[in-house]
Amino acid sequence: MAVADALEIVPLTPDRLADLGTLFGEGGDPKSCWCAFWRVGGSSWQDWTARRNRAVLEGLASRDPAPGLIAYAEGRPVGWVSVGPREDYERLERSKVLARIDDRPVWSVVCFVVSKSARGRGVATALLDAALDYARGHGATLVEAYPVDASRGRVRPASAYTGPLSMFERAGFAVVERRQWNASTPVRPIVRRAIRRRRTPSATRRSRHPSR
Repeated sequence: MAVADALEIVPLTPDRLADLGTLFGEGGDPKSCWCAFWRVGGSSWQDWTARRNRAVLEGLASRDPAPGLIAYAEGRPVGWVSVGPREDYERLERSKVLARIDDRPVWSVVCFVVSKSARGRGVATALLDAALDYARGHGATLVEAYPVDASRGRVRPASAYTGPLSMFERAGFAVVERRQWNASTPVRPIVRRAIRRRRTPSATRRSRHPSR
């Protein structure tokens, strides 16, 4: 059975912070970032420590909507997606390149983390689907993301955390704009998908998607 076929995907809560710490502790940028980058504005990101970044996420873990969703496989944390109203991401709101397209209310999907032991087995796809369900359950009608476009050249692993464009296109997203910092930097697509509202939030989701 593929990993994505047996996932339990749930919102982050204070009692799940230790599980998220285990996932982030596997190494790479998540170990120090704690998914705080887009939430912290200003130009002094290099001064932020892992402890300080963790405190940011800890402060959000008890609120509704949650700052993201955790995926479990057989009780072990294997994935994370950060999703929420765009205005929750201070750095995103201040970005010139990723500035708002219009004044429509929109939720943003900004980050994925998948355990090294579960990569290439559909976890990110399942997380994206769950993020759409979660946004819909909280009244969102439009979801936006800022993926990397591998068709335009090799993507560095450190830059792939926003997810590949191909995954979003398979999920029904469409490119609405392409932007870049300057001529020497990669083009960053902005993708959107409209969704229908649902009355009650989705708290827990079992994935039934085939591995992709």
